[in-house]
Amino acid sequence: MKEEAKLDVNEEPILNSYYQSSILSHDSLESALANYLANRLNSAILPSNTLFDLFVGILKSDQEIMDSVKDDLKAVKERDPACISHVHCFLNVKGFLACQSHRVAHKLWLQGRKVLAVMIQNRVSEVFAVGIHPGAKIGSGILLDHVTGLVVGETAMIGNNVSILHSVTLGGTSKASGDKHPKIGDGVLIGAGTCILGNIKVGECAKIGAGSVVIKDVPPRTTVVSDFVMLLF
Repeated sequence: MKEEAKLDVNEEPILNSYYQSSILSHDSLESALANYLANRLNSAILPSNTLFDLFVGILKSDQEIMDSVKDDLKAVKERDPACISHVHCFLNVKGFLACQSHRVAHKLWLQGRKVLAVMIQNRVSEVFAVGIHPGAKIGSGILLDHVTGLVVGETAMIGNNVSILHSVTLGGTSKASGDKHPKIGDGVLIGAGTCILGNIKVGECAKIGAGSVVIKDVPPRTTVVSDFVMLLF
C-alpha cells in the first residue's frame, strides 16, 4: 500500500502531507489504521490520542482482526469497480472504515467492555452513517458498498466474502426476543434497500435483489427478488 501511496503523491504533490501522516510515516498497517480511525472518530469525549492507544493495542494483539482487515482491503479492491487502489479503499471507502471500527468495538464487546464498545459504535454511526451493533459477528473479505443507512442487529451473523449495499437492514421482529437477527452465509450478495428480518438463514452464495423484504430462510445459491410495486396518485 505504501508503494501506491508514493505513486499518488508523485501524481498529486498537494496530498503529500496528508499521505505522510495517514500512511507513509507509519511502520505497520496496525499503526496506520489505528491512527486513521482515531482521527476520523475523534470527539471531545474520546479524543484521537485516546482512541489511537485503544485501537493500536487491540489491532497489534489480535492477528485474526488484522487478517480480516487485509481480506477486506483485497475484497473492496476486487469487487468494487469504483475502487481504484488499496490506498483509495483505506482512505476513502467509508464501508471499509466502518467495518474495521466495528471489529475493534466487537473485540471490546467480547471483553466485557460493553459501555465503551457502544460509545464507539455510536460515534461510527455519527461519522459514517452506519449502525452495526458491537455484538454482531462479521466475517472477513467483506464489501460494504456505499453503505449509508446500513443497520445490523446485535445477534446478526455475517459470513465471509459477503457484499452488502446501502440502506440494508439486518433486523429483528417485534415478536422475537433473544437471538432474533439474520444469519448471512458466505458469499452472499445483498442489494440496496433490502430488509432481512428475524432469526432466519440466508444460504451461501445467495443473491438478494434490491428492495426485497425477506422474512423466511433463503436456500443456498438462489436469487430472491421483490416485484411488488404500488403506484400512488
